[in-house]
Amino acid sequence: MSLQGTLYNEGSSAPSEVVTWAGNISTHESEPQKKNLFLQSLYQEEQNVPLIDGINGGTKDSQNEIQDADIVNCLDKGVQFWTDFSKVHYHPQSLYEVNGLWLDAQAFDNYGIGRDVFTENLRGEEICNRLRFFVEECDRIQGFQFIVEDSGGFSPVASDFLECIADEYTNTPVLLYAVRGPGTHMNPRSRKQTVIRDLHDAVSFSRLSSFCKMIVPVGLPFLSRSKASTFLNIEDENPYHCSAVCAAALHSTSLPFCMEPLGPTADSSDASGAVDVNGIVQMLAGQSRQNMVAILDVAMPCPSLTGRQDEQSLLGNLQPLTPEVAEDVDDLQAVESMTVHGAIWSEGHRASVSEVKKAIHGAYERAITRPMFCHLSVARCPLPIPLPFPSIFGNLVGQQGELLGSPILGSISRGSLDVHSIPMAARLRSSCAILPFLENRLGNLRKFGIERGSPGTELLRTWGFGKDEVEDIGETLSKMVKTVKPHSEISSDSD
Repeated sequence: MSLQGTLYNEGSSAPSEVVTWAGNISTHESEPQKKNLFLQSLYQEEQNVPLIDGINGGTKDSQNEIQDADIVNCLDKGVQFWTDFSKVHYHPQSLYEVNGLWLDAQAFDNYGIGRDVFTENLRGEEICNRLRFFVEECDRIQGFQFIVEDSGGFSPVASDFLECIADEYTNTPVLLYAVRGPGTHMNPRSRKQTVIRDLHDAVSFSRLSSFCKMIVPVGLPFLSRSKASTFLNIEDENPYHCSAVCAAALHSTSLPFCMEPLGPTADSSDASGAVDVNGIVQMLAGQSRQNMVAILDVAMPCPSLTGRQDEQSLLGNLQPLTPEVAEDVDDLQAVESMTVHGAIWSEGHRASVSEVKKAIHGAYERAITRPMFCHLSVARCPLPIPLPFPSIFGNLVGQQGELLGSPILGSISRGSLDVHSIPMAARLRSSCAILPFLENRLGNLRKFGIERGSPGTELLRTWGFGKDEVEDIGETLSKMVKTVKPHSEISSDSD
């Protein structure tokens, strides 16, 4: 990553001399990762030297198009790390590298292995100090949006960090997205691996949920086969593809936090429905049954509001990115918050804010099942598709994200050179449809960790959880199940 940016300019530091060792010194240094064509182009832009096909040269339009095509092709075939496609200049306080673990990402794969990472070597204090730096720059804190890949050792790191946030910022809500890719859902090869994975999922979810106001599980086992990918061409084994879908959805759900709040009856011509983090949390987790586990749905891209698709098709195209969710559930206590931006009214015409609101309200009026309450946020701006965005759009998606009547011949996947922006719809909902997700984690904890003779009792002990702590985890999950299933006969694990 670049050491220079608009926020900072750091020169390379000279290696410090070792003054406590008088013997010979040997240095083992690995070769740095070679920059791909996209990163090379960013470097050349910083130096004001154009890059054409990887070679310094002229700047004719046709040559620039070739360069962009080469960059897209390079990224589609060769992304290994998130830094391969990121063009953001990060503040030096934004990134924290965990040193000294001597593990790769594949080995850092369960709750126990990351249990003490946060507290060792003053890491926790260093991480919290970085957060304080940015908090002190704020005039007012809406809340914290926290995203964690919770399938491995970073889950306990996140739990400890969240606990510190909860202690230091007591009245500040935390909205937590627990995200994982399809690769983390692979079937284990042995019973031992099954026990480890299922206990990790139960413990991780219970612990993370203890330090936030609302938690949203995100990540399907097979995204490519899901209804959410109807107009996409996804490779499940490619994190570059799957992360783009999650990022687009989270961007959409976060838009209301960035809108300028207006009066209760006032509407801007460009946006409507501003709400802050605390408002979303109170709306979804603080009302009715007070269920803190929300479901994330997405329509990517969302269909037009008129024309070939009827208005209700937008609601029908919203499909869950949250795993293990029940379908076609009639929940009279459901609460929803929906964001629609860049919606197309008809071919070549972006819908106005009032047109979107009218269409959505009409669709809910005609729906057979409807939530108890729905908050709607609307913005006219679509989701822009930058150059390094993966080529995941199917051949029914047009240049502005419109859904075509017939496929584009000779094109299976379309990327940023073909699709410049797309209309998006995303929805967070509190619904009893989350019940299978919760029951699976509670059932696995009981089967593998609580019942007499459970095969995972010793494993949990090595992770630092005694009998009482395991029962507390079970009690937490049991309360979550009872919240969305109040008439259930589930008993307390400690009874």
